[in-house]
Amino acid sequence: MQRRWTVMVGGFAIACLIAGPALPAPPAGKSVETETIIVPPDEAGEGVPDLSDPALQAPDGEDPDTGTGTGTIDPDIGTEGVEDGGPPPPVEYDLGKLPPPVRRLHDQLREAALTGDIEKLRPIIEANQEPPLVSFGDADDPVDHLKTLAGDPEGREILAILIEVLDAGFVHVDVGTPDEMYVWPYFARYPLDSLTGPQMVELFKLLTAGDYEDMKIYGTYLFYRVGIAPNGVWKFFVAGD
Repeated sequence: MQRRWTVMVGGFAIACLIAGPALPAPPAGKSVETETIIVPPDEAGEGVPDLSDPALQAPDGEDPDTGTGTGTIDPDIGTEGVEDGGPPPPVEYDLGKLPPPVRRLHDQLREAALTGDIEKLRPIIEANQEPPLVSFGDADDPVDHLKTLAGDPEGREILAILIEVLDAGFVHVDVGTPDEMYVWPYFARYPLDSLTGPQMVELFKLLTAGDYEDMKIYGTYLFYRVGIAPNGVWKFFVAGD
């Protein structure tokens, strides 16, 4: 199912990209938290992201390893390497190529989302070594926070997004480093100006053409992305930059 999103990001410079752990644009008329922006709900009272307010900077104080608010969060989670001038990473679709722990978590997340009950994510999060990053601001309870991002009170919209992201192609990045990770969708670590026609069709399963034009201004994918470490630890499910 295609969803429509509007991604408007203001008041930050892509030139501030810094190296850090690879950890992670939103629907039209809805609001989402990002690292550099804290967005109020729109007129309809819905909570999926509108990244248009440049006035607010996300606070420092989150731990780059846990996202629990004890250190400093890298502002470019999940997007490092997109503009480093190197060749695009290989895009994979075969889940059989994933390490067993990664494949297991991928399948658990997808199955939980398909139930339509966002609480099904809670035992997965509790079994994780650390809470996954779901916000660049404060999110004491990841499940409750994800629920607020959806346009419906049950949080099913965000579950649908999670499924769409996990069904996309993925990339294996930062191989051999402490930041090694499997990232969905591959657009998060792929130069937008290198996308082929078929890849653009894949992108438009997640975004509108207008969202894409907005993202081209900043040269990077800004919508939801999922990161899973090789040992099966869920690192993030976050949007924005």
